[in-house]
Amino acid sequence: MQILGVDIGGSGIKGAIVDTDTGALLTERFRIETPQPVIPEAVAGSLVQLVEHFDWHGPIGCGFPAVIQHGIARTASNISPLFIGSPVDQLFTEATGCPCYCLNDADAAGMAEMRFGVGVDHQGVVLLITIGTGLGSVIFTQGQLLPNTELGHIYLANGYKAEHYASDAVRKNEDLGWKRWGKRFNQYLLTMEALFWPDLIILGGGASKKFDKFEESLTIVTPVIPATFLNQAGIVGAALYAKARLQTWPK
Repeated sequence: MQILGVDIGGSGIKGAIVDTDTGALLTERFRIETPQPVIPEAVAGSLVQLVEHFDWHGPIGCGFPAVIQHGIARTASNISPLFIGSPVDQLFTEATGCPCYCLNDADAAGMAEMRFGVGVDHQGVVLLITIGTGLGSVIFTQGQLLPNTELGHIYLANGYKAEHYASDAVRKNEDLGWKRWGKRFNQYLLTMEALFWPDLIILGGGASKKFDKFEESLTIVTPVIPATFLNQAGIVGAALYAKARLQTWPK
């Protein structure tokens, strides 16, 4: 089954057509700068651009930087608060003319890794962290997803909110070297380890491509590995979610 998978982030909106049976991207990834301010109408317009680029007329899965409950955004992480309470499934469906199914962006990345990536057949507690404009999180236990965790918003012992201290956006904005930033990110992972004691931590998002540059800064006991799909995980997972919705939920 082919589905257009989209990863909507605070800095970029990326999409590709996905083979949901294999997890393979059937097209080159297409990226659009996220419109500023990140308001509902503008994001819907960018999604229309993606649809037109691929000349797409089928279902769409969207990873979105918010808690999503039954197609409604409940939070607004690195996007306009105008999204809170917005029926994003309905908004994007009406804008594109295609059935759209949204889920939390980190949950999307986790679904891809657990279905096709490094989390395949892992039955322990798996924590995936997406490193981008913010810090997204997803937890699986015995292969089952706990949706809408927002562990990038916890406060660290130093008083900082985690994603305001150790996200990739912070690294860029403060011009931190990988080693210095890696020590900050390590503090966050140490906190995650103390709270959840996962059996495996998977890193996704844009910074995961540079894992070799900060790996030595990590001191936690839990094994840490980059995601198979790197920053494409959200696209693949969003497509998988749309497929599941089409098969099991009312349209």
